[in-house]
Amino acid sequence: MALTMDDVDRFEAARPRLEAIAYRMLGSAGEAEDAVQETFLRWQAGDVGRIEVPEAWLTKVLTHLCLNQLASARARRETYVGQWLPEPLLEGDPMLGPADTVEQRESVSYAVLALLERLSPNERAVYVLREAFAYAHREIAEILDISEASAQQIFHRAKKHIAEGKTRTEIDEAAARRIVDEFLAAATSGRTEPLVRLLTQDAVSVGDGGGKIPARAKAFEGAVAVAQFLRGLFKPGKAKRDLIGGSAEVYAATANGGPAVVAVVDGRVVGVMCLEVTSEGIAAVRNQVNPDKLGRATERWAACEHGEPLFTAF
Repeated sequence: MALTMDDVDRFEAARPRLEAIAYRMLGSAGEAEDAVQETFLRWQAGDVGRIEVPEAWLTKVLTHLCLNQLASARARRETYVGQWLPEPLLEGDPMLGPADTVEQRESVSYAVLALLERLSPNERAVYVLREAFAYAHREIAEILDISEASAQQIFHRAKKHIAEGKTRTEIDEAAARRIVDEFLAAATSGRTEPLVRLLTQDAVSVGDGGGKIPARAKAFEGAVAVAQFLRGLFKPGKAKRDLIGGSAEVYAATANGGPAVVAVVDGRVVGVMCLEVTSEGIAAVRNQVNPDKLGRATERWAACEHGEPLFTAF
Protein backbone atom coordinates (compact mmCIF):
# COMPACT_ATOMS: atom_id res chain seq x y z
CA MET A 1 0.00 0.00 0.00
CA ALA A 2 1.17 3.53 -0.79
CA LEU A 3 2.13 5.61 2.20
CA THR A 4 0.12 8.70 3.01
CA MET A 5 1.83 11.94 3.95
CA ASP A 6 0.82 11.24 7.56
CA ASP A 7 2.59 7.86 7.36
CA VAL A 8 5.74 9.52 6.00
CA ASP A 9 5.56 12.23 8.66
CA ARG A 10 5.27 9.60 11.41
CA PHE A 11 8.41 7.91 10.16
CA GLU A 12 10.31 11.17 9.80
CA ALA A 13 9.37 12.10 13.36
CA ALA A 14 10.93 8.80 14.50
CA ARG A 15 14.04 9.09 12.30
CA PRO A 16 16.30 11.00 14.77
CA ARG A 17 15.67 8.41 17.50
CA LEU A 18 16.15 5.53 15.09
CA GLU A 19 19.43 6.98 13.81
CA ALA A 20 20.68 7.50 17.38
CA ILE A 21 19.86 3.89 18.27
CA ALA A 22 21.51 2.54 15.12
CA TYR A 23 24.66 4.62 15.60
CA ARG A 24 25.15 3.38 19.14
CA MET A 25 24.62 -0.20 18.04
CA LEU A 26 26.83 -0.09 14.95
CA GLY A 27 29.45 2.57 15.78
CA SER A 28 29.13 3.90 12.23
CA ALA A 29 27.08 6.86 11.04
CA GLY A 30 26.99 5.60 7.47
CA GLU A 31 25.81 2.13 8.48
CA ALA A 32 23.27 3.70 10.84
CA GLU A 33 21.82 5.77 8.00
CA ASP A 34 21.61 2.66 5.81
CA ALA A 35 19.81 0.71 8.55
CA VAL A 36 17.29 3.50 9.05
CA GLN A 37 16.69 3.77 5.31
CA GLU A 38 16.08 0.02 5.12
CA THR A 39 13.65 0.41 8.03
CA PHE A 40 11.78 3.03 6.01
CA LEU A 41 11.56 0.63 3.07
CA ARG A 42 10.07 -2.01 5.38
CA TRP A 43 7.63 0.61 6.68
CA GLN A 44 6.74 1.54 3.11
CA ALA A 45 6.11 -2.10 2.19
CA GLY A 46 4.14 -2.93 5.32
CA ASP A 47 0.45 -2.66 6.09
CA VAL A 48 0.93 0.53 8.07
CA GLY A 49 -2.75 0.92 8.89
CA ARG A 50 -2.66 -2.28 10.96
CA ILE A 51 0.43 -1.32 12.99
CA GLU A 52 -0.91 -0.38 16.43
CA VAL A 53 2.27 1.15 17.91
CA PRO A 54 4.47 2.53 15.12
CA GLU A 55 7.36 3.42 17.44
CA ALA A 56 7.61 -0.13 18.77
CA TRP A 57 7.29 -1.63 15.28
CA LEU A 58 9.99 0.64 13.83
CA THR A 59 12.34 0.04 16.75
CA LYS A 60 11.95 -3.72 16.42
CA VAL A 61 12.61 -3.71 12.67
CA LEU A 62 15.63 -1.41 13.07
CA THR A 63 17.08 -3.44 15.95
CA HIS A 64 16.93 -6.68 14.01
CA LEU A 65 18.52 -5.03 10.98
CA CYS A 66 21.33 -3.81 13.24
CA LEU A 67 21.73 -7.26 14.78
CA ASN A 68 22.15 -8.74 11.30
CA GLN A 69 24.67 -6.02 10.47
CA LEU A 70 26.63 -6.68 13.67
CA ALA A 71 26.81 -10.40 12.88
CA SER A 72 28.35 -9.70 9.46
CA ALA A 73 30.50 -6.91 10.88
CA ARG A 74 32.25 -9.37 13.20
CA ALA A 75 33.47 -11.31 10.16
CA ARG A 76 34.62 -8.07 8.48
CA ARG A 77 36.51 -7.00 11.61
CA GLU A 78 38.69 -10.11 11.27
CA THR A 79 40.02 -8.85 7.93
CA TYR A 80 40.08 -5.15 8.87
CA VAL A 81 43.53 -3.60 8.49
CA GLY A 82 44.81 -2.57 11.92
CA GLN A 83 42.69 -1.46 14.85
CA TRP A 84 38.97 -0.76 14.41
CA LEU A 85 37.51 2.31 16.11
CA PRO A 86 34.00 3.80 15.93
CA GLU A 87 33.18 6.75 13.71
CA PRO A 88 33.42 9.92 15.83
CA LEU A 89 30.60 12.47 15.85
CA LEU A 90 31.29 16.12 16.58
CA GLU A 91 29.36 18.21 19.07
CA GLY A 92 25.82 19.04 17.97
CA ASP A 93 25.42 16.14 15.58
CA PRO A 94 21.78 15.00 15.92
CA MET A 95 22.82 11.36 15.61
CA LEU A 96 24.33 11.62 19.09
CA GLY A 97 20.77 11.43 20.38
CA PRO A 98 19.56 12.22 23.91
CA ALA A 99 22.07 13.58 26.43
CA ASP A 100 19.88 14.47 29.39
CA THR A 101 21.27 11.90 31.82
CA VAL A 102 24.73 10.63 32.71
CA GLU A 103 23.76 7.22 31.33
CA GLN A 104 22.72 8.69 27.99
CA ARG A 105 25.91 10.73 27.67
CA GLU A 106 28.11 7.80 28.60
CA SER A 107 26.33 5.45 26.19
CA VAL A 108 27.52 7.52 23.23
CA SER A 109 30.96 8.41 24.60
CA TYR A 110 33.83 7.27 22.42
CA ALA A 111 35.21 5.14 25.24
CA VAL A 112 31.95 3.24 25.74
CA LEU A 113 31.37 2.81 21.98
CA ALA A 114 34.79 1.18 21.81
CA LEU A 115 33.91 -1.06 24.77
CA LEU A 116 30.63 -2.09 23.13
CA GLU A 117 32.73 -3.97 20.59
CA ARG A 118 33.41 -6.54 23.34
CA LEU A 119 29.72 -7.40 23.65
CA SER A 120 27.67 -9.89 21.69
CA PRO A 121 25.10 -8.37 19.31
CA ASN A 122 22.25 -9.15 21.74
CA GLU A 123 24.15 -7.66 24.68
CA ARG A 124 24.85 -4.55 22.66
CA ALA A 125 21.21 -4.15 21.65
CA VAL A 126 19.89 -4.62 25.18
CA TYR A 127 22.48 -2.24 26.66
CA VAL A 128 21.73 0.50 24.13
CA LEU A 129 17.96 0.24 24.38
CA ARG A 130 17.96 0.15 28.18
CA GLU A 131 20.81 2.49 29.09
CA ALA A 132 20.46 5.14 26.41
CA PHE A 133 16.74 5.07 25.64
CA ALA A 134 15.23 3.78 28.88
CA TYR A 135 13.20 0.99 27.30
CA ALA A 136 11.59 -1.27 29.88
CA HIS A 137 12.86 -4.84 30.02
CA ARG A 138 9.40 -5.99 28.89
CA GLU A 139 9.65 -3.79 25.79
CA ILE A 140 13.17 -4.99 25.05
CA ALA A 141 12.04 -8.59 25.39
CA GLU A 142 9.30 -7.97 22.81
CA ILE A 143 11.75 -6.26 20.44
CA LEU A 144 14.27 -9.12 20.62
CA ASP A 145 11.73 -11.96 20.90
CA ILE A 146 13.13 -13.17 24.21
CA SER A 147 11.74 -13.46 27.73
CA GLU A 148 11.75 -10.49 30.10
CA ALA A 149 13.98 -12.44 32.49
CA SER A 150 16.49 -13.02 29.67
CA ALA A 151 16.46 -9.33 28.82
CA GLN A 152 17.28 -8.47 32.43
CA GLN A 153 20.08 -11.03 32.61
CA ILE A 154 21.60 -9.86 29.32
CA PHE A 155 21.48 -6.24 30.47
CA HIS A 156 23.20 -6.96 33.79
CA ARG A 157 25.87 -8.99 31.99
CA ALA A 158 26.44 -6.25 29.41
CA LYS A 159 26.58 -3.53 32.04
CA LYS A 160 29.12 -5.53 34.02
CA HIS A 161 31.36 -5.92 30.94
CA ILE A 162 31.18 -2.18 30.26
CA ALA A 163 31.84 -1.27 33.90
CA GLU A 164 34.93 -3.49 33.99
CA GLY A 165 36.53 -1.60 31.12
CA LYS A 166 35.24 1.91 31.78
CA THR A 167 37.44 4.51 33.42
CA ARG A 168 35.75 7.66 32.15
CA THR A 169 34.62 10.35 34.58
CA GLU A 170 32.13 13.11 33.88
CA ILE A 171 33.83 16.47 33.26
CA ASP A 172 32.38 19.81 32.26
CA GLU A 173 33.08 21.63 29.00
CA ALA A 174 35.50 24.14 30.56
CA ALA A 175 37.56 21.35 32.14
CA ALA A 176 37.56 19.43 28.85
CA ARG A 177 38.88 22.46 26.95
CA ARG A 178 41.59 23.01 29.57
CA ILE A 179 42.68 19.39 29.29
CA VAL A 180 42.92 19.62 25.49
CA ASP A 181 44.92 22.84 25.72
CA GLU A 182 47.34 21.29 28.21
CA PHE A 183 47.57 18.12 26.13
CA LEU A 184 48.37 19.97 22.91
CA ALA A 185 50.93 22.19 24.62
CA ALA A 186 52.64 19.09 25.96
CA ALA A 187 52.40 17.17 22.67
CA THR A 188 54.00 20.01 20.71
CA SER A 189 56.70 20.80 23.26
CA GLY A 190 59.11 18.31 21.69
CA ARG A 191 59.57 16.61 25.05
CA THR A 192 57.95 13.52 26.53
CA GLU A 193 58.01 14.57 30.20
CA PRO A 194 55.05 17.02 30.02
CA LEU A 195 52.96 14.36 28.29
CA VAL A 196 53.87 11.66 30.78
CA ARG A 197 52.64 13.92 33.58
CA LEU A 198 49.23 14.27 31.90
CA LEU A 199 48.82 10.54 31.18
CA THR A 200 47.83 7.78 33.57
CA GLN A 201 50.51 5.17 34.20
CA ASP A 202 48.56 2.56 32.21
CA ALA A 203 47.49 4.91 29.39
CA VAL A 204 46.92 3.48 25.91
CA SER A 205 46.92 4.97 22.43
CA VAL A 206 45.01 3.40 19.54
CA GLY A 207 44.74 4.54 15.93
CA ASP A 208 42.39 3.53 13.11
CA GLY A 209 43.68 4.17 9.60
CA GLY A 210 41.64 1.49 7.88
CA GLY A 211 44.63 0.56 5.74
CA LYS A 212 44.44 3.96 4.02
CA ILE A 213 46.42 6.04 6.51
CA PRO A 214 49.34 4.46 8.40
CA ALA A 215 48.34 3.44 11.92
CA ARG A 216 50.06 0.95 14.18
CA ALA A 217 48.27 -2.40 14.32
CA LYS A 218 48.97 -2.78 18.04
CA ALA A 219 48.09 -0.22 20.70
CA PHE A 220 50.81 1.72 22.51
CA GLU A 221 50.66 0.92 26.21
CA GLY A 222 52.03 2.80 29.20
CA ALA A 223 52.55 6.52 29.75
CA VAL A 224 56.10 6.62 28.40
CA ALA A 225 55.33 4.66 25.21
CA VAL A 226 52.22 6.76 24.52
CA ALA A 227 54.09 10.01 25.18
CA GLN A 228 56.91 9.02 22.83
CA PHE A 229 54.41 8.15 20.10
CA LEU A 230 52.52 11.43 20.50
CA ARG A 231 55.70 13.47 20.47
CA GLY A 232 56.58 11.89 17.13
CA LEU A 233 53.04 12.26 15.81
CA PHE A 234 53.04 16.03 16.30
CA LYS A 235 56.56 16.49 14.99
CA PRO A 236 56.49 18.36 11.63
CA GLY A 237 57.53 16.51 8.50
CA LYS A 238 57.08 16.67 4.72
CA ALA A 239 55.93 13.04 4.55
CA LYS A 240 53.03 13.84 6.89
CA ARG A 241 52.03 16.88 4.85
CA ASP A 242 52.11 14.84 1.65
CA LEU A 243 50.04 12.09 3.26
CA ILE A 244 47.17 14.33 4.37
CA GLY A 245 47.38 16.86 1.56
CA GLY A 246 48.88 19.83 3.37
CA SER A 247 49.48 21.37 6.77
CA ALA A 248 46.70 20.62 9.24
CA GLU A 249 44.97 23.25 11.31
CA VAL A 250 44.47 21.86 14.82
CA TYR A 251 41.46 22.71 16.98
CA ALA A 252 40.23 21.83 20.45
CA ALA A 253 36.76 20.34 20.08
CA THR A 254 34.19 17.97 21.54
CA ALA A 255 33.42 14.59 19.99
CA ASN A 256 30.90 12.11 21.39
CA GLY A 257 30.53 14.34 24.41
CA GLY A 258 34.21 14.24 25.37
CA PRO A 259 37.34 16.31 24.78
CA ALA A 260 38.88 15.90 21.36
CA VAL A 261 41.49 17.27 18.99
CA VAL A 262 40.39 17.86 15.40
CA ALA A 263 42.85 18.21 12.50
CA VAL A 264 41.56 19.96 9.36
CA VAL A 265 43.12 20.47 5.92
CA ASP A 266 41.31 22.85 3.54
CA GLY A 267 38.03 22.34 5.35
CA ARG A 268 38.37 18.54 5.36
CA VAL A 269 38.63 16.74 8.71
CA VAL A 270 41.65 14.45 8.45
CA GLY A 271 41.77 13.27 12.05
CA VAL A 272 39.74 13.23 15.26
CA MET A 273 41.65 12.35 18.42
CA CYS A 274 39.35 11.50 21.32
CA LEU A 275 40.77 11.74 24.83
CA GLU A 276 39.45 9.54 27.63
CA VAL A 277 39.90 11.54 30.81
CA THR A 278 39.85 10.22 34.37
CA SER A 279 40.52 11.82 37.72
CA GLU A 280 44.09 10.45 37.47
CA GLY A 281 44.76 11.87 34.00
CA ILE A 282 44.31 10.94 30.34
CA ALA A 283 43.75 7.17 30.25
CA ALA A 284 43.33 6.67 26.51
CA VAL A 285 44.02 8.46 23.23
CA ARG A 286 41.91 7.13 20.35
CA ASN A 287 42.83 8.56 16.98
CA GLN A 288 40.45 8.15 14.04
CA VAL A 289 42.23 8.92 10.74
CA ASN A 290 40.43 6.53 8.38
CA PRO A 291 38.99 8.90 5.73
CA ASP A 292 35.98 6.61 5.30
CA LYS A 293 34.96 7.43 8.87
CA LEU A 294 35.45 11.20 8.73
CA GLY A 295 32.98 12.27 6.05
CA ARG A 296 30.17 13.12 8.47
CA ALA A 297 32.62 14.94 10.76
CA THR A 298 33.69 17.05 7.76
CA GLU A 299 30.05 17.88 6.97
CA ARG A 300 29.40 18.85 10.57
CA TRP A 301 32.59 20.91 10.70
CA ALA A 302 31.52 22.93 7.66
CA ALA A 303 28.11 23.59 9.20
CA CYS A 304 29.22 24.92 12.60
CA GLU A 305 31.33 27.68 14.12
CA HIS A 306 34.68 26.48 15.42
CA GLY A 307 36.80 29.60 15.93
CA GLU A 308 40.46 29.94 15.10
CA PRO A 309 42.87 26.98 15.09
CA LEU A 310 45.20 26.62 18.03
CA PHE A 311 48.11 26.04 15.69
CA THR A 312 49.07 24.59 12.33
CA ALA A 313 50.72 21.17 12.48
CA PHE A 314 53.10 19.27 10.23
